[in-house]
Amino acid sequence: MSIFNPHHKHIVAAFAVTIMFSLPLAAQEVNIDDLFAELQTVPAEESDRIASKIMTIWADSGSAAMDLLLKRGEDALADGDTQAAIDHLSALVDHAPDFAEGYNARAAAYFEAGYFGPALADIRTALSLNPRHFEAMTGLAVIQEAMDAPEKALETYRGVLDLIPNDQDVLDAVSRLEGVAL
Repeated sequence: MSIFNPHHKHIVAAFAVTIMFSLPLAAQEVNIDDLFAELQTVPAEESDRIASKIMTIWADSGSAAMDLLLKRGEDALADGDTQAAIDHLSALVDHAPDFAEGYNARAAAYFEAGYFGPALADIRTALSLNPRHFEAMTGLAVIQEAMDAPEKALETYRGVLDLIPNDQDVLDAVSRLEGVAL
């Protein structure tokens, strides 16, 4: 007599199938801390690829509805409809107040509309939720430049370089501002 009854075989088989299909997902799971560590050592040509992976992780709210609001807001902003972008992104931050990317995207929409105060407030919120959000930091530096504060912008851009040292746009901004901010 076997110690396994027929039901145990089905349970074991189901467990084996579950493990088999979950292993590739676990292998693909990306640790954001590892990506940030990689940014410190990769050649410049690899930096954008890794930064894109990080931004993809940040753009995933965990909710299809919230992701749709983010996409609609970003699409409206890309189409030049800043008010629609602000509306979609405001709905997003109302429903997902802990989602840093919503605030970052709305800050971009506010900036494009010329609303520097609300843009700064949203960037501060995004950075309080995600202090390593290099896109929000870059947005802050852009606003600081627009507000004629090159010293602050230079300091902020240098902070971005601490996180993503090979960002060519930020390196160019630092080079441009080093003479201005003296």
